Amino acid sequence: MFTGIVTGLGRIAAVHDLKSSLPDGPGTGAAPYGKRVAVEAPAGYLDDVGIGDSIALNGACMTVAALDAVHNEFTVDISAESLDKTAGLAEPGPVNLEKALHAHDRLGGHIVAGHVDGVGSVTRFAPTGESWELRILAPRALGKYLAYKGSITVNGVSLTVNSIADLQDGTEISINLIPHTVQNTALRVLAAGSRVNLEIDLIARYVERMLTAPSPHQKGSV
Repeated sequence: MFTGIVTGLGRIAAVHDLKSSLPDGPGTGAAPYGKRVAVEAPAGYLDDVGIGDSIALNGACMTVAALDAVHNEFTVDISAESLDKTAGLAEPGPVNLEKALHAHDRLGGHIVAGHVDGVGSVTRFAPTGESWELRILAPRALGKYLAYKGSITVNGVSLTVNSIADLQDGTEISINLIPHTVQNTALRVLAAGSRVNLEIDLIARYVERMLTAPSPHQKGSV
C-alpha cells in the first residue's frame, strides 16, 4: 500500500529482456517475456530495503528482485502483462519512487494500491502563473471514477483534479502542480503526447461495487 507521496527520484538505468536472464523451462516456448529493469536510487534510499520489498515505480507496484545498496541500485522483473498495461517502465529515464507504507506512517496523499488502472495521454503541460497546468486525456472507462476535487494518481503522484471534461475519445482532466511537485518528481519531464500511468481513487472502486452489486434478494443471487 502506498500514499502517492514520492519519496525518491530514481532513474531506470538499464533494461534487459527477461528471457535472456532466465533458464529455459517447460512451457516457456513462445510465451511473451517481460523485462529485467535496473533502477538507480538516491544515496541512502535503499538502506532499509530488502529483497522482496515493494517499491512503486511511476505508480506501479514492483518487487525488489536484487539489491546493491552500496551502489544505490535495485532490480525488478516486470512481466509482459504489466508492461502492456503501463507506460514508461521499459526504457531508461527518470522514475518516481515510493516505498511501501509502514503501519504507523502518515497518509500524506491518499490510499494508493500501486495498481495501474489505465494509461492516459498528456494534452498540455505548461506554466500558468506560479504553478503548472497538467491536462491528461484519460480512457473513457475511467471517466466515471473521476470527480472535481477528487484524487487521482499520475505516475505515482497523488494529485487533485481541478476540472473534468467528458469528450468523445475520453475524459480530460486538468491538474494544478505547485513548483515543489514539478521540481521534486519525474512529472517535470512530461510534455504533450507523453503517456502516463493512472490509478483511480480506491474508494471509488468500492462505491461502484456497492451500487452495482446484485442485492441478496434479487433472483439468482447467492
